Amino acid sequence: MDASARRLGWYLTLGGLLAVIDTTVTVVALPKLVDDLDTNLTTIGWVTSGYALALVAVMPTAAWAIGRFGARRTYLTALLLFTAGSVLAGAAWSVGSLIAFRVLQGLGGGLLNPVGMAVALAAVPPGRRGRMMSLLGLPVLVGPLIGPVLGGLLLDHASWRWIFWINLPVGLLAVLLGRSVLPVADPRRPPVRLDVVGLLLLCPGLALAVYGLSVTGERGGVVTASVLLPLALGALLVVTFAWRAGRIRQPLLNLAVLRAPGMAGGAATVAFFAAGYFGSFLIIPAYVQVVRGDSATLAGVIGIPQALTTGLMLQVATRLVDHVSARRVVGLGIATAVAGTVARVLVLDADTSYPLLATLGAVIGLGMGATLMPTMTAASRSLPPDDLPSGSTLLTTVSHTSVAAGTALIAAALSWLADRLAPSLEGGGITAANRLDPASRLGLAPDLAQATRLALAVSAVLLALAWLTSRRLPAAVAGADEATTPAGPAASVSSAGGADRRPRPPSR
Repeated sequence: MDASARRLGWYLTLGGLLAVIDTTVTVVALPKLVDDLDTNLTTIGWVTSGYALALVAVMPTAAWAIGRFGARRTYLTALLLFTAGSVLAGAAWSVGSLIAFRVLQGLGGGLLNPVGMAVALAAVPPGRRGRMMSLLGLPVLVGPLIGPVLGGLLLDHASWRWIFWINLPVGLLAVLLGRSVLPVADPRRPPVRLDVVGLLLLCPGLALAVYGLSVTGERGGVVTASVLLPLALGALLVVTFAWRAGRIRQPLLNLAVLRAPGMAGGAATVAFFAAGYFGSFLIIPAYVQVVRGDSATLAGVIGIPQALTTGLMLQVATRLVDHVSARRVVGLGIATAVAGTVARVLVLDADTSYPLLATLGAVIGLGMGATLMPTMTAASRSLPPDDLPSGSTLLTTVSHTSVAAGTALIAAALSWLADRLAPSLEGGGITAANRLDPASRLGLAPDLAQATRLALAVSAVLLALAWLTSRRLPAAVAGADEATTPAGPAASVSSAGGADRRPRPPSR
């Protein structure tokens, strides 16, 4: 990459980091928010859930917004919206106002990743996109490490309001820098009409589906009318959108990009891997705190090696797919993650060594670093510049929706297994086990460890399915002509979503 493309990559990493940190920073503040806002933990959970739902709901509009307003204007507007939501969240006077302002934050944050990815990929030729994606993947490493620590420090030494207000100086700095770093849009781009019907189908459909899945996970897989209705309605809206998108000229999300070489396999790999990998994140904290009765801090420390190896391998693997077959790199990465997860399943019992769990987590992290961002790089490589916004929007939407689905599935499995293996919990699942006194918990530790082990096996199955779909990624290495083809970042993304958004073969 040249200096300007590298500077652009580092800048876009800042925006991605803001969105990732804000997903994790509020977790440590929830008990404090319950006390200060005089509410309960179920209600305050919507401070996190509302933000996540808004992220997913707004992502499908990214491709249209780029085509209609240009990538630069869309990205800066999203930053301003996110920053404004942060300031208002810090000034919230009730739990209802806080949830509303968190949704506003999510509406801005949800555009940062897909728009940023479209800008970044358009700034470099296809054969050099791995290097750019290695920068965009940094928030995956830094965000989960910084978020909880930053939240804890601000809670201990200031107020919960500062976990939101800290975004003000960073957000304003990002807006100012963006005016000089982001490529200027081409004013001659063709106007793009908003697919209003598609908007009313897909965005609420995704939000309802994610909500239904989340509630299902919280209730241990128990499906009631209050869960089934939003889940079924969300699925119906999404299926209707997909059927309609293939029959109109300018759909909100251009699903025709899935016909490009590697895109369908890449999207399926992202879906299964994100569901299995991120869905398993609740297993080790539940094991440490519920089965073993140890602290949340210890659970976080065990996860540090995994985060570190993810970030280190990500820097290597995303560059490697510029020179080595992506199918080989991703296949090896998934196989490594599966091996580490299966090893955890085999060794997990009531008194497994914490250093051993951390070491196996580091192995899983190596697999993660060689999978998610390299898959997105390989999947998007065959897309022409005009289809990059649709491709990046599709991949990020699939990723975030799959995280919610995987978390719900594994949470439901964990709670259901805890009920079956420890009948004395009387249907309360893992939540009821967390309320037991130490002596009672110790007596149930072997059964609860068995539940966590089997729930973790669900993650291993999902990761194995990701390996199967990764076989559809391109086997060839990016050609030398692709590596030297000039890229025009301003022109590339400015015309996205124009009159003809059907995928075309890559230029040679």
